[in-house]
Amino acid sequence: MKIAEIRKLSTADLTTESTKLREEIAELKRRILSGEQQNVRLVRGKRKDLARVLTVLSDQLTKETV
Repeated sequence: MKIAEIRKLSTADLTTESTKLREEIAELKRRILSGEQQNVRLVRGKRKDLARVLTVLSDQLTKETV
């Protein structure tokens, strides 16, 4: 997910997106541990997406309170 796409989302959408990404990360980790998934780099990409979402969400919440 690109940062430009993330910046267009509302605060509520960012919150749901972060929850969805956390669930995807947990599911990927479960699949890796059980041997269903071989590509462990997918987790890294999802974590980076989550960090981007959380950064933009933090920025938006800061702007709303000021």
